[in-house]
Amino acid sequence: MTSAVSHRAALGLAAAAVLALAAASAWVTPAARAANAQEERWLAVAPGRVEPASGLVKLGAPVVAPIQEVLVKPNETVFAGQALLRLADAEARAQLASAEAQAAMRKRVRNKESTPSGAGPRRRAEDGLADAQAAVFEARVALDKAVAERRAGRGADGEVDSARTQLATAQAKLDQQADELRKVTADAPLPINAEGQLNVARSDLQAARATMEKLTIRAPLDGTVLQVNARAGEIASPQSTPPLVLLGDMSSLRVRAELDQRDLDKIKPGQQAVVRSDAFRGRDVAGKVAAVAPLVESSRAAALSQRNMTDVDVVEVLVDLAEPGPFAVGMKVDVYFKP
Repeated sequence: MTSAVSHRAALGLAAAAVLALAAASAWVTPAARAANAQEERWLAVAPGRVEPASGLVKLGAPVVAPIQEVLVKPNETVFAGQALLRLADAEARAQLASAEAQAAMRKRVRNKESTPSGAGPRRRAEDGLADAQAAVFEARVALDKAVAERRAGRGADGEVDSARTQLATAQAKLDQQADELRKVTADAPLPINAEGQLNVARSDLQAARATMEKLTIRAPLDGTVLQVNARAGEIASPQSTPPLVLLGDMSSLRVRAELDQRDLDKIKPGQQAVVRSDAFRGRDVAGKVAAVAPLVESSRAAALSQRNMTDVDVVEVLVDLAEPGPFAVGMKVDVYFKP
């Protein structure tokens, strides 16, 4: 009889447990059930960081040299070709002045000689190219000066725009002259004596200009200066870390996410996504998959956010944001991929 009583008691407890679970589930609100259902519809979730649409452009020094002048500050907008900082160039300027004098002297000697038969078109084309090269160099110097004047409050945007137009015109003229020289060199006789010596001097002059230009670090694209890690007087080196200047095109943002390789077959370019950040709970920003890398590699993320895993093999996925939203460059976010 005792056994029968115990059996009935156990059945009663089991029934009570079932009723309790049913009652508990009845208390889940419709909103909570909808939220749970929504979470279950994501194909995958991947952690990532926000970056400019151009990616983070890291600029360093091409040679070891002291930093002479820093020309920009964080959050400044710059245009492609604008000087960002200048390395010490006293020695390069001296070499440039010497090369200019040598080229000028060789040209005077050349001009005293008569033009060989059939060499006239080539001489004119070579002179035109040399003049165009000098014009481009001078226009770039004038542009740097106009930008410096505007930065100091002594110049206007119109002067910078005019200098940029003059540089573009000079570059177009240089391209035209280079084409012209290529056309006439096929049949023209090779330069000799003074003509050949002048060409060598002009080559040295162009090399000196290139050395000068190498000591000015310029923006490779239109964008915003995100970070400056340089001070006048410091020694810059190609191996320096962090980069001297960090630049990005902030006209639009994207997320560089790390997708678990097990979800690779679910995600394709053009797929819709939602981007969220713990810093802005309840704020979703729409996104679209721009590219899926063809390479599987170890995760570089310091923390894998939603996944809480280690030693995960991942695939890099780029997600373009429909709007910048509240996000800042470098912010950790999670990307939720829609079916």
